Amino acid sequence: MDQGTLTTLFVIIGALAAASFVIGLHFMNSPATARNGNLVSAVGMTVAVITTFVYLLLSECPQESCAVGGLSAPALVIIIGGFAVGGTAGLFLARRVAMTAMPQLVSLFNAVGGGAAAIVAIFDYLHIVGGPKETVSTTIFVILGVLIGSVTFTGSIVASGKLQGLIKGQPIPVPGGIYTTIGLGVVALITTILLVLGAGETPVLDLGSEIKTLLLLVLLGASLTFGVTMVLPIGGADMPVVISLLNSFTGTAAAMSGFVLDSPLLIIAGALVGAAGGILTKLMADAMNRSLLNIMIGGFGGAEGTQADPTATGGSVREVGVDDAAIQLAYAESVIIVPGYGLAVAQAQHAVRELGDILEERGVKVSYAIHPVAGRMPGHMNVLLAEANVPYPQLKEMEDINPEFNRCDVALVIGANDVTNPVARTDPSSPIYGMPILDVDHAKSIVVIKRSMGRGYAGIDNSLYTDPKTGMLFADAKAGLENLIAAVKEL
Repeated sequence: MDQGTLTTLFVIIGALAAASFVIGLHFMNSPATARNGNLVSAVGMTVAVITTFVYLLLSECPQESCAVGGLSAPALVIIIGGFAVGGTAGLFLARRVAMTAMPQLVSLFNAVGGGAAAIVAIFDYLHIVGGPKETVSTTIFVILGVLIGSVTFTGSIVASGKLQGLIKGQPIPVPGGIYTTIGLGVVALITTILLVLGAGETPVLDLGSEIKTLLLLVLLGASLTFGVTMVLPIGGADMPVVISLLNSFTGTAAAMSGFVLDSPLLIIAGALVGAAGGILTKLMADAMNRSLLNIMIGGFGGAEGTQADPTATGGSVREVGVDDAAIQLAYAESVIIVPGYGLAVAQAQHAVRELGDILEERGVKVSYAIHPVAGRMPGHMNVLLAEANVPYPQLKEMEDINPEFNRCDVALVIGANDVTNPVARTDPSSPIYGMPILDVDHAKSIVVIKRSMGRGYAGIDNSLYTDPKTGMLFADAKAGLENLIAAVKEL
């Protein structure tokens, strides 16, 4: 097969793989088709990777040192080694990670993607510097790849550490505060401008290759440090939004690499990731009624687990027993279950589905209220409940379920805190004021399953817990649900 035919086939297959990414994203619009969307995208990526490898194996050798096709022996070893190590690590992590740790895993994947894009950009620049390929356009794409990829790499590692508890969840001030971060940004901007002005056949600035390499190292150092100083001052409550933003950065960095490598497939894949991450970031910020700028410079939270003060909300807590809660649920006409992060931590999705099935057998109408950031990542709770085979029609988004709370006999809240806090509607001084919440307090009766009076990620008291209609069932989510199941069966 001649080189022209091989290239044509590669472009056609690459276009089909790119189309599968778009189709996969479309399928992810619905929980019912999200699994298939993920599979379609995964198949497309597999085809893209294998096709690229085969293309390189069959291509004409551009230099005498090629061992097979267009690949040298060291390159062949690195690629095969990458397949083995990366594939094994990815399979192991995907099988072992708990759903509650999914945001941390996504952040680590962001770090790997950003780091890879930065390394490719660095290699490309060192390869073209001082040569005829060092055009202004190529230099711009390469420098953006280094800048965005490096920020994503260190920022994602810090974000993952905060969610995993390896780094303090509270906002951590850096020496010099915001001025340090701004200063690093200015350094990165100046070095970028100098490198661009020194590129081209007739550069504006006559810089030698050594000076350009030094400037690249300065840019790399400033970008890596910027990622750390940008994320450390942000509270743990905002980490999912930061992860989504960094995910968008990863896609953008990959697209920059695609322009340098002249790879339409990489450009399309990177652009899709960048756009999807940007949209998701906007949706998450809207779900908390906060601007992205406010999140980046005014992070709050990270005080999860600190004990609430009932007197702060002007009331007292009423504790309820398992038998009393079971009676309320069993003889209700309508029950809305509100799952939260506590349910995810306890891996209680199967228990809540069993309770829902038992109530339905007794003629109770059961629905599940899903807040956009329940479980700390959009879609996280949907996936968790789908894993337990909860029927999709019972999963109701916030806009659809909120009007039903007024007609609901019992709202069963399991580990959800900030997303059910009425002060978001009533207290302008609250850090979550204006955040859309689930209108649990509108239900006729409320049962909350919590291990303790610990606060949520926003670190504030929840006035729902002192509502006279609320009964607190203090228990681990899974144990509490199992006790409720046993009590309902005995009625």
